[in-house]
Amino acid sequence: MSCGTGSRPASSPRVRRRPKFLETLPPAPQALPICTQEITPPDLSPWLADHCGIPGVMHHEAPRPGPHVVLTALIHGNEFAGAIVLDRLLREQVRPACGRLSLVFANLAAFARFTPDNPVASRFVEEDMNRVWNRQSLSSPRRSTELDRARAILPVIDTADILMDLHSMLWPGAPLILAGATESGRRLSTMIGDPPLVVSDHGHQAGPRLIDYARFADPDSPYAACLLEAGAHWAADTVETTDSAVRALLRHCGLLPAVPESPVAASRHLVVTDIVTAQTPSFRFVRPFLGGEIIRRQGTLLAQDGPDEIRTPYPDCMLVMPNLRPGRGQTAVRLAQTSYPRP
Repeated sequence: MSCGTGSRPASSPRVRRRPKFLETLPPAPQALPICTQEITPPDLSPWLADHCGIPGVMHHEAPRPGPHVVLTALIHGNEFAGAIVLDRLLREQVRPACGRLSLVFANLAAFARFTPDNPVASRFVEEDMNRVWNRQSLSSPRRSTELDRARAILPVIDTADILMDLHSMLWPGAPLILAGATESGRRLSTMIGDPPLVVSDHGHQAGPRLIDYARFADPDSPYAACLLEAGAHWAADTVETTDSAVRALLRHCGLLPAVPESPVAASRHLVVTDIVTAQTPSFRFVRPFLGGEIIRRQGTLLAQDGPDEIRTPYPDCMLVMPNLRPGRGQTAVRLAQTSYPRP
């Protein structure tokens, strides 16, 4: 149920007791959010040819040495704000001032299935592509659309010095950068600075994300990765948030020239202390919480999961990307607290 990323000042958020019936009766399943589709899928046809040996992958290399920066979009086929930004960079003919820039359109098969009539159905074809990133799965004989594509783009991932994985959100929440569990990921996320909310975590029980891949997750590795959650899936603001973060990353790495910028708010860093995974199909939140919402009081009831109550384990507990309709075995919410400077 939970995975600690640091010391937690209270007991587990999962409590089993015989509660008062009216207090904990779970509400009906949360309806899916009504998502206005302000953006349309980009035309990626110019980039799907075999430009560099892998369809849907574009490389540009500068004469001067520098880091290999990889930007990945469409790990989930219905999250195409990142693909719009990569398509924009390609059409602008952006070229790195140093090093190497790789732009990866990942799950093209899922993206091709997108339809406005059922926009959530094209997240993946056979399995979540952001849960397969371990050597055991990638080297196994098992086949799926997503595993096969992950293996195809693996040569790019295995040469990345810095990687940003571009995502968006189904449920409402504040944009944020997930830094994974390493200090290198946290430093990278903080240096990007936009969006300013940075969350360190250990991923999902169901499997490792791309940013959890061993190349980036090894604490002694010189390589770094982060995951951008830029806002609602199909909102115009999400595209601009993604564009701003991508260009900030490229400037930070020296691939784009620095530009005078207005002062921005300092990054706020939080650490996930608990990952709450739905243990039963009857998991229900007591109300539709928002991502980034801070629950001030310790012990506040968040959800009911069969016989278990989920309560905040400490005061000022931030809810990271609550999934208001989790299936059994899926992450329902991550609980985070402010990371204070080390002495």
